[in-house]
Amino acid sequence: MNLLGDQTSAAPALKPESIADPRILHAQALKSSRVDRSIFNNLITLYAKSNLLDSSLRVFKQIPSPNIVSWTSLISVHSSSPLSLTLFLSMLRHPILPNQRTLASLFKACVSLPRCLFFGLSLHALSFKLSLNAQPFSGSALVNFYSKYRLPIDARKVFDEMRERDEVCYAAVIVGLAQNSKPLESLSLFAAMKSSNVSSTMYSVSGALRAVADLAALEQCRMIHGHAVVTGFDKNVIVGSALVDGYGKSGLVSDARKVFDENIAVMNIVGWNALMAGYAQQGDSSSVIKLFQSMANVRFVPDEYSFLAALSGFYNAGLVGQSEIWLKRMKLEYGIEPGLEHYTCLIGALGKAGRLEEAERIATTMPFNPDAAVWRSLMSSCAHHGAADMALRMARRLLELDPNDDSAYTIAANVLSFAGRWSEVADMRKLMKDRRVKKEVGKSWIEVKGEVHMFMAGDRKHERTEEIYEKLAELMESIEKLGYKPVWDEMLHEVGKGEKKEALWYHSEKLALAYGIVSGAAPAGKPMRIVKNLRICKDCHEAFKYISRAIDKEIIVRDVNRYHKFLNGSCTCGDIW
Repeated sequence: MNLLGDQTSAAPALKPESIADPRILHAQALKSSRVDRSIFNNLITLYAKSNLLDSSLRVFKQIPSPNIVSWTSLISVHSSSPLSLTLFLSMLRHPILPNQRTLASLFKACVSLPRCLFFGLSLHALSFKLSLNAQPFSGSALVNFYSKYRLPIDARKVFDEMRERDEVCYAAVIVGLAQNSKPLESLSLFAAMKSSNVSSTMYSVSGALRAVADLAALEQCRMIHGHAVVTGFDKNVIVGSALVDGYGKSGLVSDARKVFDENIAVMNIVGWNALMAGYAQQGDSSSVIKLFQSMANVRFVPDEYSFLAALSGFYNAGLVGQSEIWLKRMKLEYGIEPGLEHYTCLIGALGKAGRLEEAERIATTMPFNPDAAVWRSLMSSCAHHGAADMALRMARRLLELDPNDDSAYTIAANVLSFAGRWSEVADMRKLMKDRRVKKEVGKSWIEVKGEVHMFMAGDRKHERTEEIYEKLAELMESIEKLGYKPVWDEMLHEVGKGEKKEALWYHSEKLALAYGIVSGAAPAGKPMRIVKNLRICKDCHEAFKYISRAIDKEIIVRDVNRYHKFLNGSCTCGDIW
């Protein structure tokens, strides 16, 4: 790189030692009879790299006629400060119009600074007027901007408008969609990127793996792992950590551990935490503790996410005592203040154990305002233990935070129904209707030969619908002979028995399971894997225990709370979830 600009200029030759210290280059420039403007532009960047931002600003002020490169350099080095936006407005008054690199730096600033959404929207409008919105640099930064502000539809629209899409553009949209709960779209674009012969980066690969983790799509995880090996990204610490997370959330912690062990020399705290979280989701608290201790042996200091993994493991394993001990250890031994999520794990563990009043006391006295997750957890515990009055109280607290939270109405109605308080059930349903609250649609998906198939309750859109429903009827009849009894607790009282039975039969997770069987999704000796976006209902949970006996196969379901492993008529959750 020619830091001194044009070779024909009268600027002095740059000595090697000046690259390490910008002050040497600056001194050389001041001694010269003629200094090229490009030297000052480079000095702005070099001073910033040496963490001398004030010097960058002083150099800029010495430039007689700053050009767009000068302004862009200064805005770029101050992109984490509000000064970058002020500088941009000054630039427009000169007047100098931005180029795509200027806009990229400004979009980056809008992401890092608080309350800059509307400034970013104004920049988007300006980029559109200047025909810069579809350029690679500004377009990629704009995709990232919308993604960070939780506007994935807008991010995708910007990407679709780009004529030239390089690996940075693809990485931005793949990561953005994965971060915004759009895993299918993220994986679709990753496949499109490969089909277009655009090179992948560690960011696009790790973004695709995040999408895989959300879907618990094991075969997709394996395919992307193979791609990472071919491209050499499997030894990259970011991709390695994402692989550990992907396999862990897909339920195959053994493969997550294998990737972890292969990359342990470069694995950072993120990778350690990802593996602990994988064990925790399975309720394997002993493996979490062993890994926690091993981490200390290699001089990694546990952080708040390490403790969150440990507490999640205790919660899923139903170990209340350990939850209490580790929450205290976190503060006393490691000096880490427990956060809201840590207290939520403790409250959930206490609720599971039936210590409902104690759980409520902690929720109301902890140093945080309880969020919806806290009251939802407590309400579910009340429902499990049949504490209808307390469940109603928790529902009211939840509705104070969010009147449109469908789970508050649904869980409260279910627990009241179980208690036989039908008039109150009707009142709850009416309140839900009056407020126009829509129940979140339950969805289940299963991966077959690398393709994800999604189902909803009563779904008849699949091309093999007839086979699916025939197989499901066959399964339900066979488990009834084994002693299965439908669980009506979560059904409306006024619905007839025949309608109830039909409604229970065609839940999304049962349809996914039936399709998995007719499609041969799991060969002999391999478990059937299903993912659900909500909590698995009591009847499906009961049915799956019997089906695992009827078909002599392990069935693994990942719902919104945890993993359930059904085998020989029992579940690893111990019927508490």
